[in-house]
Amino acid sequence: MAEGGIDRKMEERMEFSTSKEVRVAPTFEAMHLKENLLRGIYAYGYESPSAVQSRAIVQICKGRDTIAQAQSGTGKTATFSISILQVIDTAVRETQALVLSPTRELATQIQSVVMALGDYMNVQCHACIGGTNVGEDIRKLDHGQHVVSGTPGRVADMIRRRNLRTRNIKMLVLDEADELLNRGFREQIYDVYRYLPPATQVVVVSATLPYDVLDMTTKFMTDPVRILVKRDELTLEGLKQYFIAVEKEEWKFDTLCDLYDTLTITQAVIFCNTRRKVDWLTDKMREANFTVSSMHGEMPQKERDSIMQDFRQGMSGMMLLESNSPLHSRV
Repeated sequence: MAEGGIDRKMEERMEFSTSKEVRVAPTFEAMHLKENLLRGIYAYGYESPSAVQSRAIVQICKGRDTIAQAQSGTGKTATFSISILQVIDTAVRETQALVLSPTRELATQIQSVVMALGDYMNVQCHACIGGTNVGEDIRKLDHGQHVVSGTPGRVADMIRRRNLRTRNIKMLVLDEADELLNRGFREQIYDVYRYLPPATQVVVVSATLPYDVLDMTTKFMTDPVRILVKRDELTLEGLKQYFIAVEKEEWKFDTLCDLYDTLTITQAVIFCNTRRKVDWLTDKMREANFTVSSMHGEMPQKERDSIMQDFRQGMSGMMLLESNSPLHSRV
């Protein structure tokens, strides 16, 4: 995987079903993007648009409500980030685009992508997420942010407090819409939406399109452009799946150690069904001289960020998580 995190091999096997008006833009130049935005795109490491980017960016920049089916490795975050940066006016120090995500980590990641792609545009983007200092949110929002990337609860709170001003918002992006609904954010999304200007453009990005997502789009969107991956293409390529039947609970630890003795595993994420099991396994693996990190949803945000950063940098070879943790889908 290279070039901005896009899996080009997976892309070669993808087939799309799109609305009739969708055309493929072969290059970023063909999208007629701002010069300083193009500079940011190339500085970020992109050479050519991904399959989703080549179909979705132009439609979003035209102001069309858009449903894009995309998963990790397709350049989905840059798809809507580039579109946002193209349509906002950085001379106006007001929030013009709002991105809602299911987790704090994803909202922060999106902020980083927007800031990197908009590096030559003097763009201001703030991550408005739970678990952080409300006073800092208020200070940043009062200062003026072109783009806000956040979780629904904190964003709704900032709107109700009138620190997040919505009158200039042009675009609402729902990233990982299926996960937003799975996590019970429906009412908070509706709460945010009713504060937005009536003409707000809506972009929905989702790996899957269950009934709940499609039902929501009928309430928020007008004649949306659809860019959908054919159903057979949704399985992630390059993954082998194994199932090991372990008859007794007390045998699981030895089985896990046997796997490490048998396979070459550089890094792994392991899910346990309770927090107590996470703590127990963390201690056992450390006793066996493994470098282990563990994390759960009630940790302070700064501690979680630090642990995740260490794991990404390879400072630990194993991450243990509770299987129903809100962090589950983002690691």
